[in-house]
Amino acid sequence: MSYDFEKIEKKWQKNWQDSPVAQTKNDKSGKKFYCLDMFPYPSGSGLHVGHWRGYVLSDVYSRIKWLEGYNILHPMGWDAFGLPAENDAIKKGIHPAINTASNIANFKKQLKEVAVIYDWSKEINTTDPNYYKWTQWIFLKMFDAGLAYEQDMPINWCPACLTGLANEEVVNGECDRCATPVEQKRIRQWVLKITDYAEKLLKGLDKLEWPEKVKTMQRNWIGKSEGAEITFQVIAPDGSLIDLPVYTTCAHTIYGVTFLSIASDHDLVPLIVTSDYKDQVIDYQNKYASLVGAKKLEETGKKTGIFTGAYALHPITQDRLPIYLADYVLKGYGTGVVMGVPAHDERDFEFAKKYDLPIKQVVQPYKGYKNTELTQAYTEDGILINSDAFDGAQAFTVGKENIIDFLVKAKKAERKVNYKLRDWIFSRQRYWGEPIPLIHCPKCGIVGVPEDQLPVTLPEVESYQPTGTGESPLAAIEEWVNVPCPKCHSRAKRETNTMPQWAGSSWYFLRYPNPDLNDKPFDKHELKYWLPVDLYVGGIEHAILHLLYARFYTKVLYDLGYLTFDEPFSHLFNQGMVTKYSEKSKKVEKMSKSKGNVVNPDEMVKEYGSDALRMYILFMGPPELDSQWQDSGLDGIKRFLNRFWLFMTQENRVSKDINYQEAIEIVKRINSFIKDFQERIDAFKPNTAISSCMELLNDLTDQNKHKDVVLSFSSTEKILVLLSTLAPHISSELIEKLLNKQLQDCSWPTYDKTLIKDESFTIAIQVNGKLRGTIDVDVNAQEDEIRSLAYQQVFKWLEDKMLMKHIYVKNKLINFIVK
Repeated sequence: MSYDFEKIEKKWQKNWQDSPVAQTKNDKSGKKFYCLDMFPYPSGSGLHVGHWRGYVLSDVYSRIKWLEGYNILHPMGWDAFGLPAENDAIKKGIHPAINTASNIANFKKQLKEVAVIYDWSKEINTTDPNYYKWTQWIFLKMFDAGLAYEQDMPINWCPACLTGLANEEVVNGECDRCATPVEQKRIRQWVLKITDYAEKLLKGLDKLEWPEKVKTMQRNWIGKSEGAEITFQVIAPDGSLIDLPVYTTCAHTIYGVTFLSIASDHDLVPLIVTSDYKDQVIDYQNKYASLVGAKKLEETGKKTGIFTGAYALHPITQDRLPIYLADYVLKGYGTGVVMGVPAHDERDFEFAKKYDLPIKQVVQPYKGYKNTELTQAYTEDGILINSDAFDGAQAFTVGKENIIDFLVKAKKAERKVNYKLRDWIFSRQRYWGEPIPLIHCPKCGIVGVPEDQLPVTLPEVESYQPTGTGESPLAAIEEWVNVPCPKCHSRAKRETNTMPQWAGSSWYFLRYPNPDLNDKPFDKHELKYWLPVDLYVGGIEHAILHLLYARFYTKVLYDLGYLTFDEPFSHLFNQGMVTKYSEKSKKVEKMSKSKGNVVNPDEMVKEYGSDALRMYILFMGPPELDSQWQDSGLDGIKRFLNRFWLFMTQENRVSKDINYQEAIEIVKRINSFIKDFQERIDAFKPNTAISSCMELLNDLTDQNKHKDVVLSFSSTEKILVLLSTLAPHISSELIEKLLNKQLQDCSWPTYDKTLIKDESFTIAIQVNGKLRGTIDVDVNAQEDEIRSLAYQQVFKWLEDKMLMKHIYVKNKLINFIVK
């Protein structure tokens, strides 16, 4: 009979719900495997098939470790506070608490159909007061350590979401949630000193087994640079001299400075602008004060500026340099002042051309002519010219170092390390978030809520919509706001801003081992066993925000003595997106509800079954790459599962004699299948592991190779256990039906090397001549197949590199040449 997936999958899902398998053990003496999915925002009406990709992938590796005898921690929870959940509630006209609970119930029902071996006893919800009590506790520890401060500051303001945004939440000048152009608005904010951890966050990346692309993204965001802070002096309107420090990584171009540009909101602007230019400067400041995002990008493309009437003195030549306000200079980066070197900076070149400013070349190519008129900025290395005693030095090395040394000795500069990373704007002017546990007292100042009064619970309200005034809706709830000061007991007021959506997700991985603790956020003994996370699976979209914040929280808690490790995730895997061709746009697009191109997994499960959907999600392509959805692919997987079922359930397919041993060629074929499957899984290529399953079935049903194959109990179990990681329902049914046992009573199979010795050889894999790994390949393997397997094995050394060529030495090595 054909495989009745609907009946069998319902049976096993009920069995697993009644008697869960792979649950976390209390015994902490054995080997462990902590596998974590990036928990979802329950902000929509449900999951789409793109969400399945990460969940199924993590399940494959959790199941393998479970069958290998590891103690598994594979939990799931809900990132339910913040903008995504609140915006979804506002859109539907349902209170966030009710809407979020409804969404979670639907998500949970869908996830159980995926058949992932989550331990639901570990479930957490960031909106649970028993959870966010400890989110507030962590904030107070940061506050007590001087890592949280209040400041009136111009921030990124989303006029659609009506709240402030962290720098990381602004993408190409737009709100990363609603794509609305962001504005600048001065508002009272709470800010975390993540910049104090810039160097630790940077150095910690070196020891992580993460995709190089993600580490590069974090390094670029932190943006460390080494240079010099050079002091220029400004001739103020009253004739006095004012120091104007300028940070630069290009000190070798100091003789090419012909002007200075300063941020329009720099604190020194009122002190240096002359009366003749004051009105023009104020008009310019007002024009650009609120611009950010798409609007400012449009304007800054024009490289606009305004002369202040002020001049600075060159620190070496004492030449008078005009000072301009410029829209491309940011107050928050460096010192907010930039050396204008038009001959060697493309932006400065455009600015100088527009305002008819001098262009002085001080670096010439190694092969070139002095003082030739430049038609564009020369930004490469070369030889210093027009630089007095420094002429002839190599610009980027000797020239730069000698000029910095000269300025430092003259006390006109000091060496500096700078970072692009800015402090984290932590407060939101919204309702649906963790209340910040602080009290404003007119006598005592800002006071933390005592620990025994936590959590500060979110009050129930009817009107939760954002006000747009810069105040949270909480500010209008007088009975909640007005409280006695914990220190002096005089009248005081609660902080009314709430935490951002990132607060709960920045430490949730610490809570999973003991989600029901009442007297502390986590148990140090438990964390010593379980942490760091062994495998973290999630989308590349979290490469900066979530991962940076989670690492910051971990390092702070480590420094404060609460943790024994300072990096939370040892191994990170980013799955690619599932895309779909759009008839409307006539192009392949990311699958999303807003684009109306979502494939509902509920419908796919009903038509094809959960196992088929799981396998197709894995089979679509290398899991780290984006893959296009094709319904026809599901048909192929469904046919394979049906063929496999018919083959395995054929009468007398499995010997009833427990001591039966197959012919040696069958033993060898199954042995090589185990080897291939393991190697492909180890290389994070489950799509090729599925191909290995298909190849095995083809071979076993090939009448020209094998007639009337009869499998032993042992071989049957090995095949079904391997398949169970991909398709747990059909495998569990066949194990019970054919072997009279349960999957949880089986163990992970290994292959016998003696049975493949004559059928394979080892290939050394090099990248630019350095040994990076080895693979065992079949003696009949062709060069193309060897190259593909080798590429997968050393992918992390090839990622983001340009492959120039490969060199293959038959039966010995393959060398990938990259740059």
